[in-house]
Amino acid sequence: MASTALFLPKFVSGFSLLDEAIATGKKLVIIQLSGGNDGLNTIVPFRNDIYYKKRPSLAQQKSNLIGITDEIGFHESLIAHSNLYNNGELCVVNNVGYPNPNRSHFRSTDIWHTASDSNEYLQSGWIGRYLDASKSKSLDAIEVDDTLSLMLKGEQTDGIANKNPALFYKTTQAPYFKKVVEHHNEAHLSEHNLGYLYKTMVTASSSAKYMYETSKTFTTKTTYPNTGFSKQLKQVADFINSGLQTKVYYASLGGFDTHANQVNKQKRLLKVYDEAMEAFVKDLKEQDSFKDTLILTFSEFGRRVQQNAANGTDHGTANQVFLIGNQLKKQGFYNPMADLSNLDTNGDLKYDIDFREIYASVLNNWLDIDAKKVLGKPFSGLNIV
Repeated sequence: MASTALFLPKFVSGFSLLDEAIATGKKLVIIQLSGGNDGLNTIVPFRNDIYYKKRPSLAQQKSNLIGITDEIGFHESLIAHSNLYNNGELCVVNNVGYPNPNRSHFRSTDIWHTASDSNEYLQSGWIGRYLDASKSKSLDAIEVDDTLSLMLKGEQTDGIANKNPALFYKTTQAPYFKKVVEHHNEAHLSEHNLGYLYKTMVTASSSAKYMYETSKTFTTKTTYPNTGFSKQLKQVADFINSGLQTKVYYASLGGFDTHANQVNKQKRLLKVYDEAMEAFVKDLKEQDSFKDTLILTFSEFGRRVQQNAANGTDHGTANQVFLIGNQLKKQGFYNPMADLSNLDTNGDLKYDIDFREIYASVLNNWLDIDAKKVLGKPFSGLNIV
């Protein structure tokens, strides 16, 4: 059978999704705890009287926490993360946010995904612009989902959304898909009409074949928990361990909008997150891939310090960011916990570190690109990676 490339219109002839040699190098895995995880009950200042006064029925008790320092404990569900902390493979950046914070899930997520100011509306994400600036291909960024988030959408190049390489490949082999591509000699095709469709379909076809054939060469021996989030991370590990050339991966775990009955809900969600991460890191370590992988976990905002009447917390502002890897320049806590005696006028934590400073560090020092080309503004970055 003739190759797909023979069916291309002239303006995309020569378009090649994949290099002959599989690229090697550092990988970035981004994880979002969607809904606004309560950071104050995730890493707990158990000696702080204000914490217990503000949360009379919601505060975590010292006896249930995993002790980290004389004043700070991890939530009881974060067993694997406490081990990463003790191994020097975790950096916690406290009080991360941005000026004039927005408390809408959708808008704040857009701000984190695009790296915009709070009053700035961008149509491209920071990873998408990284693809543009580095002249990378669509396959260099994968979201393990059925739809592509704004984070991975660039001005010239978008990442790929896929959580099942076999199904993705099977779809591109459907008769209708192939029939559309065969209309290659029609003179009216251009970049401004059906030509875009051809390029998109060729990208999908090439990506699907490569992802499927590469990822099926590796079978993990690591046992993952039976959760949807674990399946996402298992797929990412399969991609990384099989030698897929992708540089950036994005996955998410939802449900953190804990306005009511927070204690049990957050305990369950953090357990899902922690156990999946434990299996993921183990999988990477067993294949010697962990040394080249950086994991960044964020949530679009934290929660208000004062608990509400429903034994939950309302939308807040600043929160923690976790960075996991064995090439961290800074281990443990990057900066102090929030000062609960110095809140903003709404009773929220004040941010100390702009989240884009973390992005700048990752771009400059891990993905090896000038962060200003991606973020559009100068950020000095943090000495973490």
